[in-house]
Amino acid sequence: MANSKDVHVVPRGDGWATVRPGNSRASGLFETQQQAIDQGRRIAQNDHSEILIHGRNGQIRSRDTYGHDPVPPRDKK
Repeated sequence: MANSKDVHVVPRGDGWATVRPGNSRASGLFETQQQAIDQGRRIAQNDHSEILIHGRNGQIRSRDTYGHDPVPPRDKK
């Protein structure tokens, strides 16, 4: 289930955007995916939420949780 505090990094036009579920506007627009990831990570860390990074095809390719994770991963990156 999507949390309204979660941050999604998604393709937007020729660049990338950070957005939150339910918001009609992007939190930020960036030229590169890495810039959007860096900003999204800072937001997620401050809000103790999750960042979901999407690929060009729109599918989620990775996610990280900051703060309390009720189901922590077994693998340690």
